[in-house]
Amino acid sequence: MTTAQTQELDVQPTPLALLLLGREADPRSERGVECPGDLPSPSDPDLVERARAAKAKLGDKVFVLGHHYQRDEVIQFADVTGDSFKLARDAAARPEAEYIVFCGVHFMAESADILTSDEQKVVLPDLAAGCSMADMATAEQVAECWDVLTEAGVAEQVVPVSYMNSSADIKAFTGKHGGTICTSSNAQRALEWAFGQGEPHATKVLFLPDQHLGRNTAVRDLGMSLDDCVVYNPHKPNGGLTAEQLRDARMILWRGHCSVHGRFSLDSVNDVRERIPDVNVLVHPECKHEVVAAADYVGSTEYIIKALEAAPAGSKWAIGTELNLVRRLANRFAPEDKEIVFLDKTVCFCSTMNRIDLPHLVWALESLAEGNLVNRIEVDKETEAFAKLALERMLALP
Repeated sequence: MTTAQTQELDVQPTPLALLLLGREADPRSERGVECPGDLPSPSDPDLVERARAAKAKLGDKVFVLGHHYQRDEVIQFADVTGDSFKLARDAAARPEAEYIVFCGVHFMAESADILTSDEQKVVLPDLAAGCSMADMATAEQVAECWDVLTEAGVAEQVVPVSYMNSSADIKAFTGKHGGTICTSSNAQRALEWAFGQGEPHATKVLFLPDQHLGRNTAVRDLGMSLDDCVVYNPHKPNGGLTAEQLRDARMILWRGHCSVHGRFSLDSVNDVRERIPDVNVLVHPECKHEVVAAADYVGSTEYIIKALEAAPAGSKWAIGTELNLVRRLANRFAPEDKEIVFLDKTVCFCSTMNRIDLPHLVWALESLAEGNLVNRIEVDKETEAFAKLALERMLALP
């Protein structure tokens, strides 16, 4: 629908719609900001050579991070690859690098800025590369949730645990309220720590922003029941919950999810078992509970990679995680006669992660090589201090 048509119908685009269209700039949003420069054409045959030349010109001044879900055309220029927290720590371990070019999404670049020195500058090649999950919990919504918990008389018993896949604002909220950050690898340890902060069976956890990781960890790893969990919906009054439900719950799960991992279904698991005899189903814990319950193995991105590295030749695997990574692993292990397929029949990339393409990377590297700092991600000092506090609690976990 054009602007003229919306005016004729007296329909005004919402702020969210404008962000999704890239027509508004909100530096606190995970997506929807236009590129401020002129990108090279995707059809330019010299893109690879241009990226190499710019990176070589920058030398040790630049350190390129590539998340596992990035496309191959970008990954080839990464100095290190990994998940979001590993990459942020890798950046902090390279203080001589003036520029950290993060080929990932917005919250990852924020984490890198939090953990690196003030002299280092974190660059995100496309500011519209965000995370739909992180967008599902805003600072205002979480503050309102805390008010609801306070009115229900349970806030003093609640310890927030926030997934790494959250904005700096949410990490700061977590630090300010005595909580910790977790990754998909250490979520169990984070929850055990949180429940140990108060009276046994009285302490509650507010888990942000991915309900599935929180639920799967509580039920699968800590032995809780589904009845111990309630879902707080920020779009409903009081989160859609009564004070009694909040008092009875042990896990208060934020109504958020990963748009990629949330697509996998029990039908996906059943279908792949019918198509491929003796297949091993390996999924990420961001998947729905019924998918995790039906899988053979469950683990983080790093766990998935290590499991396939250790798998015997001739084994068959259906992987429930982002397609770029699955395809890369399938190619990597094909010579070892390991059959690796995507769990779902439907092609599903992380659309926002895929905004980091070769033209954006070339533009960012060439700009830096010419002395122009572009697309810097910078977290304000107060937010950084509380977010770092939450991250340091995670680092101190046993």
